[in-house]
Amino acid sequence: MIGRRRTRAAEPATAVAIVAEVGSAHTRLAEYQQAAHGAYATATEEAFRSDSAMFSGWCSSAGLDALPAAPGTVAAFIEAMSETRKPATIRRYVSTISHMHKAAGVPNPCADPVAKFALRRMGKVLTVRQRQAKGINRSLLDRMLGATGTTPRDMRNRALLAVAYDTLARRSELVTLQLGDLQVDEDGHGSVLIRRSKTDQLGEGSARYLAPDTVQLVQEWTAAAALADGPLFRATRWNGAVGGALSADDVGRIFKAMAAAAKLPPKVVRQISGHSTRVGAAQDMDAADIGMAGIMAAGGWKTPAMVGRYTSQQATRRSGAAKLAEKQGRAG
Repeated sequence: MIGRRRTRAAEPATAVAIVAEVGSAHTRLAEYQQAAHGAYATATEEAFRSDSAMFSGWCSSAGLDALPAAPGTVAAFIEAMSETRKPATIRRYVSTISHMHKAAGVPNPCADPVAKFALRRMGKVLTVRQRQAKGINRSLLDRMLGATGTTPRDMRNRALLAVAYDTLARRSELVTLQLGDLQVDEDGHGSVLIRRSKTDQLGEGSARYLAPDTVQLVQEWTAAAALADGPLFRATRWNGAVGGALSADDVGRIFKAMAAAAKLPPKVVRQISGHSTRVGAAQDMDAADIGMAGIMAAGGWKTPAMVGRYTSQQATRRSGAAKLAEKQGRAG
């Protein structure tokens, strides 16, 4: 079990105790932050607030308690962050989580062996230059779309893949999309509202573009599933029955299955994850000479660092060495 789910049923007396525990912990943490204000460098205080919001937002999307957090929750957070973050960044997150719990006067989950083992696994698996998900660019995406069938599940998968590519949405953002967030214009173009993301903790929302072909795939899925409201992307059973919303982990599994069905090389299939459309769309935008500002706006990035990492391989083709090779007739 990862950690205590906030929706778990409890005996009345136990439930009251849990609520009291959580309430007093949050109160002590707020008092600590107020008392400590100005005692540390501004950058240190900002990092603490940012990291705390990151962890709390992740726990909220997973339905888990952030304060007090269970050791398994911290372990799951470490594993999730390992997909996109550098080891040094993850260790800073864990340090902040530990500090949060000490300041709130509750048991520190980071001191538990479960969390420590997860951190050690992360350190052994990741290098300073972190592995990157294989980008699903437009050519791979079209192959994956073309390899699907005609069942409602196939329709859902096509819509999910297309929406993920057009919006550059993260896994957690895709699975929280609601049917009511979809807007379609008379000319067939559309948009979808991402209500909250890890870089939008205030919930201001971000409207993302959907091309007409993507809108059509979404409409085919919603018609086949007879959806009127609620989650846009849902589980489908073997008999075609539609269930609840997909989980973030489902996204990567679906993309891998689609890649395997398209007979992509096994090495490529292994490298695909729930972030692959985000990587591939950014790479396609870069190849189309769309500027950094446009790519950042499309994907909801606040800084150019991650975009630069996604497109670093392509950047070598525009380097001085590449241009010299072309002028010398060595570029083919």
